Amino acid sequence: MAFHFAAGLSSGVLSACLLQPADLLKTRVQQSSSTSLTVVFRAITRSPHPLRQLWRGTLPSALRTGIGSALYFSSLNALRQHVAQYNLLTASGKASNDHAKYSSSSLPRLSNTANLATGAFARASVGFIMMPITVIKVRYESSLFSYKSIWGATTSIWKTEGFRGFFSGFGATAIRDAPYAGLYVLFYEQSKRRLSTLQEVAPLPQGLALGNNGMKNSTSASINFISGVLAAGLATAITNPFDAVKTRLQLMPGKYGNMIKAGKQMVVEDGIRSLLDGLALRMGRKAMSSALAWTLYEELIRRAEMKWEDKAESVI
Repeated sequence: MAFHFAAGLSSGVLSACLLQPADLLKTRVQQSSSTSLTVVFRAITRSPHPLRQLWRGTLPSALRTGIGSALYFSSLNALRQHVAQYNLLTASGKASNDHAKYSSSSLPRLSNTANLATGAFARASVGFIMMPITVIKVRYESSLFSYKSIWGATTSIWKTEGFRGFFSGFGATAIRDAPYAGLYVLFYEQSKRRLSTLQEVAPLPQGLALGNNGMKNSTSASINFISGVLAAGLATAITNPFDAVKTRLQLMPGKYGNMIKAGKQMVVEDGIRSLLDGLALRMGRKAMSSALAWTLYEELIRRAEMKWEDKAESVI
């Protein structure tokens, strides 16, 4: 469990720091439908410190994504191991830890239902725990607030909105994150299985360094990365309306009130397209961040398992 936490933390912090500009641009585009990506980017590049502005909010983002990824991956692994061990949530009543002859995965193989359910439950639970830092992160990135520190943001929210302010938009966040995570794990595992079958059709020549799954390590990483990009793109496109509503609620809770009211008001005032604000940016960022995080996570797990197996064999 501890290693899964560390692997998730490392992958989360790395992806958050690298892709913070895309997250900041998405937030500012979503805060008002009258603002386009071109206008936002031009305003930032003309500011006194454009690079600093693009990476504004990196600390809360790294904290949120790093700790969130650590909690998510460790809890997801525990759930998946439990489901596989007791054959839960399986359409056929039978789950399996067995892998195909060639597989890019270091994780238990579960049914589609189990992949969907475990991903959604783990993400919703972690999302609730990380909600306060999520609200601070979004407001840090927005141009509507001028917080100078995390502590300053925390005290400002507490004074003006109380405890509830730290959970603004949780309903929309949960409805966005739970389906996103469930769909992501489902699409990710399906994509890995299908791409891995190509390796079974055309196996690698003998003499190449293989992992403990019968597949070259670089091939496993490539399959995982491509699967991550595809899964994130599909899951993001389906759940983007909830992300747009969530951003408005976290930035202007007094105006929008709750998720349903916010959705209706956005459509009335700005049209149905407002629910798709930031879609391209979110798809690009999610595709890269998820692919990086999951590929790095699986590679760290794979290498650790190989070392443990080597040590066990040397002892025997």
